Amino acid sequence: MSRSPEVVVHASADLLADTVAARLITKLVDAQSARGWASVVLTGGGIGVGVLSAIRRSPARDAVQWDRVDVWWGDERFIAPDDPERNERQAREALLDHIPLAAERVHPMPADVGRFAGEPEDGADWYADQLAGAARPEDHGSVPRFDVCMLGIGEDGHVASIAPGAPAAYETRSVVAVHGFPKPPPVRISLTFPAIGSASEVWLIAAGPGKASAVGLAVSGAGPVQIPAAGATGRVRTLLLLDRAAATGLPAALLRLPMA
Repeated sequence: MSRSPEVVVHASADLLADTVAARLITKLVDAQSARGWASVVLTGGGIGVGVLSAIRRSPARDAVQWDRVDVWWGDERFIAPDDPERNERQAREALLDHIPLAAERVHPMPADVGRFAGEPEDGADWYADQLAGAARPEDHGSVPRFDVCMLGIGEDGHVASIAPGAPAAYETRSVVAVHGFPKPPPVRISLTFPAIGSASEVWLIAAGPGKASAVGLAVSGAGPVQIPAAGATGRVRTLLLLDRAAATGLPAALLRLPMA
């Protein structure tokens, strides 16, 4: 990683989800206190849904003014909008349909339907335009400065839908269509490293022993093409949030840190 992450290790996957949820609530409240609004990039997968479910259960969730939160996604499966594998659908079922969000501030990635049917490249270009339209002059770019971009880590080290060695790892555009992703479905839309890196904070979240090798490589000098998790860094802060099983591949020096 070009910027050393702060590592926090929790005893279990459930505790990890609960504490990330609490951390996110606090971050959103702090951002709203500072300027009146906040923004977050959501991740999919088991841990991403687990965090959203934990927010839904938390009494502290009502401290957030949800109608002043912009919600984006780091990647999405380019499939039918009602497919249960869609990150958007899972996020809505876990949390978004249960809080008072402003509809115009929720920004799902396009699905394989309507004007974008069979055209993931058009969908990626459209999402890039949405990001550019939301960027403010003080963001100094074509992507908003997200408060938090949450990303899961795949067993192969992928983040969002940037797979090891894939063309997406070299992209300078903010959003790309992905073909041939190694996990089904193969066609996806994804933020790229430049868009991810616009976030003030990037939180890399991983649970389970299957993630340990990728996590260890990400902090041990691997390049972002080889291990995309190594290329996901925030402007201000990068957090590596793990359960104990996912931390077993970390260097010994990091493992000596107290486990939260």
